[in-house]
Amino acid sequence: MGTTLHALVQDNEESLQILQERIGYRFHDVELLQLSMIHSSFAFERLDNGRHNETQEFLGDAVLDLTVGYTLFTRFPGMREGKLTRIRSALVNEIGLAEMAQAIDLGDYLLLGKGEDASRGREKSSILSCAYEAMVGALFLDGGYDEALRFVQRFFGPLIDKRQHNLMLADAKSSLQEFLQERYNEGPSYVLEAEDGPAHARIFSVSVQFHDQLLGSGRAGSKKEAEQQAAGAALKKLRQDGTPS
Repeated sequence: MGTTLHALVQDNEESLQILQERIGYRFHDVELLQLSMIHSSFAFERLDNGRHNETQEFLGDAVLDLTVGYTLFTRFPGMREGKLTRIRSALVNEIGLAEMAQAIDLGDYLLLGKGEDASRGREKSSILSCAYEAMVGALFLDGGYDEALRFVQRFFGPLIDKRQHNLMLADAKSSLQEFLQERYNEGPSYVLEAEDGPAHARIFSVSVQFHDQLLGSGRAGSKKEAEQQAAGAALKKLRQDGTPS
């Protein structure tokens, strides 16, 4: 005979209380929080009604897109839509959300089936990210949009501040391509200028050019990173000096 959601809440009362303290929100309906921690493997093995967190995950995904998007919109009001979208994608993805889940030890609160638990499911990015989205969905259902936004700004706001420089340059090549393509219907070219250092620690120097005009340079331990640096330097130059001749 299986168990019920209500019984799980009673059995896990103490751990659910700790989780609420960690996320800074007290649920009116704790069953919503408990449901967000139930993986399908556990539901199949143990629950009478077979309910699990996937529908809350679906809702949480939409809530995160909206609340993180709004947070970025208000912090960077002059930023173009494409750049805002790329920064949001850099924050709200499986790896990023799994890291957010690990920061509050969310894996400790998951209810998994025996096989999933034995295969270290509590450490899997896919399971952690889904549970995090489900938890956000549960919070939205319990407290509404304002509480969900407060939660996102509490946890994602410091992350945006800490990683702002890297986030702004996360896809500098795409931004530069978009900038030039929109104005000239052409993209830039990247030139490998030099490759220095021993084989195990190569340093690449790259320039980015447009119509034989040097726009920026970068130097890093990989060509990809050097190109991103060059593109970032080019964007800074173009915004300061105007478009190339």
